Amino acid sequence: MTKELNTLLTALYVLIDDHVVPPRAGRGRRPLLSDSELITLAVAQVLLRYPSERRWIRHIRSSAEWQVMFPYLPEQSGYHKRLKNVHPLLCKAVLVLAACCPSWFDDVWIADATPVPCGMSRETVKRSDLAGHAGYGYCAAHSRFYWGLKLYLVCAGDGMPIMWCLANPKLGEREVLAALLERNHHLIRSGQILLADKGFAGKHFHELTAALGLRLLRPDRRDETYRHGNLGHVRQWIESVNQTLKGQLDLEHHGARTPAGVFTRVAQRLLAMAAGIWQNWETGVTSKRSLIAFDH
Repeated sequence: MTKELNTLLTALYVLIDDHVVPPRAGRGRRPLLSDSELITLAVAQVLLRYPSERRWIRHIRSSAEWQVMFPYLPEQSGYHKRLKNVHPLLCKAVLVLAACCPSWFDDVWIADATPVPCGMSRETVKRSDLAGHAGYGYCAAHSRFYWGLKLYLVCAGDGMPIMWCLANPKLGEREVLAALLERNHHLIRSGQILLADKGFAGKHFHELTAALGLRLLRPDRRDETYRHGNLGHVRQWIESVNQTLKGQLDLEHHGARTPAGVFTRVAQRLLAMAAGIWQNWETGVTSKRSLIAFDH
């Protein structure tokens, strides 16, 4: 474990324990591994690139340094169940971290959708518990079809997640993003700029974003008059965010097979990225989304 990762986990634990996890009330014995410790452990798992929970638990138990920080660890099944039960706290922690960073007050937000594959074979599709939730979609970036879900993400310019959701790829992108914005309308400031892809064109979607106080910016389509151009230099921001999720945080190798499992593991990766950005703001690192100091 590097000194930077140790510092991040310690500061993250304190923040989560103070502002995310509610005080324990009622009778009963306190758990040997608190929710704050569990969430901190889940972030460390993603940053150190252990997609397998079984391998992660085995790694922690074989390291004296980790055992000092987490003297008690449940079995893999217990760790998995508890992590799924605290998924609301994972989402809350992302927002708490976002509100602690200067990028929370940025005037420009970026929105995009990216595939989250959940199966590679026809037998998986037929037997998976994700049947009815996942579906077939097309990934234009890799020119391939996939079976799974699609992650819709609205983030600040530095990649800090603001709002997100998972949806069936067969659903229209404009309809899903519109529902996401309406669901989180309390986070939108009047005059906020939302930079989206040209796939989010449409009079109805433009009117909806305007009603929410958003100014929608997107690349011009070929059949439209010139307004903003292709915005390629700015669109690279969200593409680099997706690359961080897939390349460094193994979004496409989540390994989940149930709706709750996929939601939890995607939230786990978004929280890990948010924690890295937050710590880089705190320590003055120039590249806010750099996770190199924490991945070993």
